[in-house]
Amino acid sequence: MEEIKNCTRCEICVDVCPIYKATGKEAFSPLARIDAARSVLEGEEISPEIVESIYNCPECGRCEMACPSGVHVTSIVEAARTELVRRGVAPLEGHKRIVNWILELGNSVGSDPAKRLEWLPEEFEEKESSTLLYVGCLPSYLVRESAKSSYIALRRAGIDFMILRDEGCCGVYLYDAGMRNLAEKVFRQNAARFEKLGIEKIITPCAGCYRCFKRYYPKILGKTFEIEVRHVIEVLDEAIRAGRMKLGKKEMEVTYHDPCRLGRKEGLYEAPRRILERCGVKVKEMSENRENGMCCGAGAGIRSLYRELSMEVAAAVLRAAPSKTLVTSCPFCVFNLKYAARKKGMEMEKDVKYITELI
Repeated sequence: MEEIKNCTRCEICVDVCPIYKATGKEAFSPLARIDAARSVLEGEEISPEIVESIYNCPECGRCEMACPSGVHVTSIVEAARTELVRRGVAPLEGHKRIVNWILELGNSVGSDPAKRLEWLPEEFEEKESSTLLYVGCLPSYLVRESAKSSYIALRRAGIDFMILRDEGCCGVYLYDAGMRNLAEKVFRQNAARFEKLGIEKIITPCAGCYRCFKRYYPKILGKTFEIEVRHVIEVLDEAIRAGRMKLGKKEMEVTYHDPCRLGRKEGLYEAPRRILERCGVKVKEMSENRENGMCCGAGAGIRSLYRELSMEVAAAVLRAAPSKTLVTSCPFCVFNLKYAARKKGMEMEKDVKYITELI
């Protein structure tokens, strides 16, 4: 409520919101979301439009970068979602299917757990290590090139790590949906398992898992979770700069897309660009990059609820990219951008890759 009171209603946030840009509806602007959240948190009657305004936010943070008052809109949305769940308005129907998959299958994409390691380029090896490569649901099942190439790159960099045959889900979808109690249950189960295995460091190619382990686990579990969390790009950047990994030159032009959860949320801007340059790649930037980078439209659960809207936001990114090849460090961005390219007939124009494919 204090954050809501800090809003001066200057409307600067409205013009940078990808959802407002895609829909043209003021009800789906950051300003309207703040009003919707106030209604939810003050116990007022909740209309379907208020619910949609709260749940079609990708929590990308572009509004927060623009806000002169420093209002944390994503925190306000998080609180409103949690309250909607508490009041029994949510989870929504679109949520329930994915929640069931997480609880019954151990993944958020509804895939057969027996097929989780089909991407693995060699026989699964039962080994012990204090470092865990936590692959994530999307890389394991839907964006397998990100899992395979990350695994190979880490091996070639001489990084010691283990993987899990039955990895499960990090639980970020539950958290983003506002289901804090269920998210905490999954967090605690995973944390207990990591402790039993002696895990001290987690490396992940997934921006969602990265954000979840690095920020949400400590927030919910407190000091009981003190595992170091690294994105695969951070680890490979260090290995390359230390001379432990040599890269050949592949002369080509690409546009790098800054994922919201690695860019604005974590400030991971230069490492991926350094790596691309070491690969001999020329990076041709979008006009909106780094802290102003465009959202792919898939985050915070909106793709599962509002697929067409999510695709429109992704299509805007594709149209803004000056190069044919678009590279990013988030498997969900890869998935949604490829989906939009296919549905919009842009597959011949745009080739979307996960960054470790180039490495």
